[in-house]
This record gives sequence, structure tokens and C-alpha cells, in this order.
Amino acid sequence: MSKEPVAVVGIGQTRHVAARRDVSLAGLVREAALRALQDAGLSWADIDAVVIGKAPDFFEGVMMPELYLADALGAVGKPMLRVHTAGSVGGSTALVAANLVAARVHGTVLTLAFEKQSESNAMWGLSLPVPFQQPLLAGAGGFFAPHIRAYMRRSGAPDTIGALVAYKDRRNALKNPYAHLHEHDITLDKVMASPMLWDPIRYSETCPSSDGACAMILTDRAGAARAPRPPAWMLGGAMRSEPTLFAGKDFVSPQAGQDCAADVYRQAGITDPRREIDGAEIYVPFSWYEPMWLENLGFAGEGEGWKLTEAGVTELDGDLPVNMSGGVLSTNPIGASGMIRFAEAALQVRGQAGEHQVDGARRVLGHAYGGGSQFFSMWLVGDRPPDS
Repeated sequence: MSKEPVAVVGIGQTRHVAARRDVSLAGLVREAALRALQDAGLSWADIDAVVIGKAPDFFEGVMMPELYLADALGAVGKPMLRVHTAGSVGGSTALVAANLVAARVHGTVLTLAFEKQSESNAMWGLSLPVPFQQPLLAGAGGFFAPHIRAYMRRSGAPDTIGALVAYKDRRNALKNPYAHLHEHDITLDKVMASPMLWDPIRYSETCPSSDGACAMILTDRAGAARAPRPPAWMLGGAMRSEPTLFAGKDFVSPQAGQDCAADVYRQAGITDPRREIDGAEIYVPFSWYEPMWLENLGFAGEGEGWKLTEAGVTELDGDLPVNMSGGVLSTNPIGASGMIRFAEAALQVRGQAGEHQVDGARRVLGHAYGGGSQFFSMWLVGDRPPDS
């Protein structure tokens, strides 16, 4: 039996900020969910199941928050699933929800991811001890900086590439009313003059700590026909994982990321992603990961990703726009960051991205990664059903 086509008919985000002290976790998730329902023209009664995701519970110190959030999400008496795959969880959560629709288990599913970083300290929460090493690792940047230096050595990329990415994404964020960082006085010189945190990662090349939530309504073909506006259609979706550490692991271009992208492209019938995909929302918490992931995802050959960045290809008006919304570099409620990438991809093909809309976007990739580059989730959405 063929899969049921999956449509994105509702998208809702909160305004992402450093601290949402005006709402509880329940108020935060309900805000995003209500906006998604409004966008879809649906009510709570129309939702068959809820799939929720977030980063580790110790960030906010509320264990299994999905239990007490069920009422806020209209999930009382309905199936509810919790997903967790570290930083990629927002993407994985959307894919679990999509699979429930594709398998005809449920007709219409609310999927939502969130984080309240103001109620945690992710820097030290992620400063986990590495066996047989001195405890010098400070936050995720300390873990990923050596991999960035390895990429620079292998590719010969000039040390200005990270600043170019950050300057682009922060400018894109100015066109996105939901983005956390709106740096109106941003310049390339200011990015390059910002303090070095983890060589070669500067302060302005680093993601912020955000509070926020993102929600989507996924439905079947019948539900899409009733939607008040054209939906985004899922053309392919996949998850892959690999161990954090193993002999021969390539931290610069993990095999799991390559395999995940290849599976998505196969499902969508994509043979030349550089030419057939109109834009990409890629999980880039540290700016150097843009050129690295461009190679990992097949948009550029090995050692060539930074050349796309340098040439302006990934700019909003470039040949392959990347992180049109401002990306993770401008907004980072960790548990929701991956879902925001997926949702922003859907907004693009629906023509609803506002000032950061890419003209004529028909196929857009949403991408997330998590942990020690061990979890990957991606989807490709289009403006037409997969069989059309």
C-alpha cells in the first residue's frame, strides 16, 4: 500500500526572545499551537494526536514535561508522543508526526517543539566530562571548534568565512519578525571584531540562548483539500544516527548526515540538489557549519562549500539561499530549533515567509542535527503533492 501524502496546513511560532517571563512552559507551547491551528483554520477538536519534542529535561529541570503539558496542547484523551534526539529533536518530532499521517494511523496531527533556555544554563549543562581527558570543555562550542579547525585545514578555507555566514544570517533575521536577534547595526567588521570564544568561533558567530516554541499541523490529502490556503507537501523525510565517537568517524562530514540527505533526495526524486532545490534551512549553530553542511548535504563537493558562501551563493538573493529566516545563529530555543528549520522550509513553498521569502521557491530543504553530530533529521517540502 502506498503512503498517504502528508501536507503542512498550519504553522505557528512564538516570538523568540532571551526570556519569556510572562508565560509558563504551558503558556509558551499553547501560544504556538493556537497560531498553528488558526493558520490551518482548525480547532482542538480536529486534532487526532499530538507529538511533542524538546531538548534534555535537565535544561529546565522539569522531568517529562509532556505529562503536565497535555492539557495545554489539547491532548487530554488523545494519543501523545514525546520525541528526543538532542538538538535535532525538532526535526525528528516533525518526522514522527508525519509518519503517523503517512501510515494512516491518524488523519491530522499537531506537532510541537519548545525550549525555555532562560530557565536553564545550556552552556554548563552541555559541558559534559569526556573520559580520560582534562575537564576543559565549555559548552557545545568547545566540542565543535576542533572539528571546524579540521575543516579549515582540509578545505583551505580562509578564516573570514565564518564571519560572512554570521553577517548574512543576522541580516536575514532583520526580515523575520519572529527571530530572536535583531541587530540593526550589524556590520561585517563588527562580527570580525567580536571576542573569540572557542578558536576559531567568535561571539557573533555563535547562536543565542532563546525561549520559544514552534508548532505545525500535518494532515492527509482529505485534510489538505479543506485547508484555507495551499499547503506545503512533504516530498521526502528521513532520520539517521551514528555513535558520537568511534574509530574512523569523520566529524567534518558525518556519514549519517550524508546517508540521511541521500535518502530524502531518493524519496523526492532529486538527482542534482544544487540545481533542483530552491533554498535550505540548515541547522547552523556556529557559522562555520554552513560550508561544512553544504558539502555534507551534497550541495557542494568536498572542500568546496566555503566557496559558495564566499561567492554569495547562499545569500537571500543568491542562487541557493541558506537560512533565509536568520537560522539558528539568530534564534535558538534548542528543542524547537530543528522544527523551526522544517517550518520555515514549509513557509517558503507556501509563499508565506514575508520579507525573507525566496521568489519562486518550489522545493526547500529543512535540516537538523544534534548531539555530537550523531543525530540527523531532514525533510524536503514542495508546493505540490509528491505524485503530481
